[in-house]
Amino acid sequence: MADDAPPPGIDAGVPNPARMYNYFLGGKDNFAADREAAERIMKVAPEAPALARRNRAFLRRAVRHLVAEAGIRQFVDIGTGLPTEGSVHEVAHEMDPGVRVAYVDNDPVVLAHSQALLSGTTATTVTVHGDLRRPEEILADPELRSLIDVSEPVAILLVAVVHFLTDDDKPAELVARLRECVAPGSHLVLSHVTDEERAGDAREGAAVYRQASSGVTLRSREQIHELFGGFRLIEPGLVPLDEWRPDDENLLARQAGRHLPTWFLCGVGRTP
Repeated sequence: MADDAPPPGIDAGVPNPARMYNYFLGGKDNFAADREAAERIMKVAPEAPALARRNRAFLRRAVRHLVAEAGIRQFVDIGTGLPTEGSVHEVAHEMDPGVRVAYVDNDPVVLAHSQALLSGTTATTVTVHGDLRRPEEILADPELRSLIDVSEPVAILLVAVVHFLTDDDKPAELVARLRECVAPGSHLVLSHVTDEERAGDAREGAAVYRQASSGVTLRSREQIHELFGGFRLIEPGLVPLDEWRPDDENLLARQAGRHLPTWFLCGVGRTP
């Protein structure tokens, strides 16, 4: 996409968080404005690409835990972002090819790429348009409901997406409304940027995102913990990315990044 004209309706001159994240991950689905904004972030936080990879590693570990240990066979990934290696369905299908995954996003570029990527897995995956600000509409979408049975436990994935909601959006209420729509025994997987460390740099990075199509709201540990209202956090609780049930995959990353700021907190919760 980097060398082509943008699809109709896409403003390539405005940085887009999903495409910036794709650039951090080494992808090619981004435009010059996205790369320039990402480079400004990296001047403040050179560790941004490493943290993007470690955020994806947390997602993979959480999915493996939910399939192997919690018995979850349905995932709804909201704010999925541009497809990348190790997507939810790929990780889950390594353990059970029957796991069903619904990808949800409100970005037309993300939707187009996801639909193209998943064209061969339509029996177990679906990509639908949805906005986290309207949670009931997401879980009532006919295409999603054709694959996901909300009367059975579901894993709701909100990985690096809630910080794109403002306080006026009342994110804790939105997450609670999602929880109320799913069966007992469902899970929430969430990661969120924080200003716990290097608050000045965090604010400077957030200022770059204010020039993008979606701004970032930095939140404290307490505010992020409130997003898990009604969920019981499973061990080890709300922790930095590398500390959530580490495995061999992220051992070297933990060692290499032990002096890096946290930036992200993450956790997995379960409804009673």
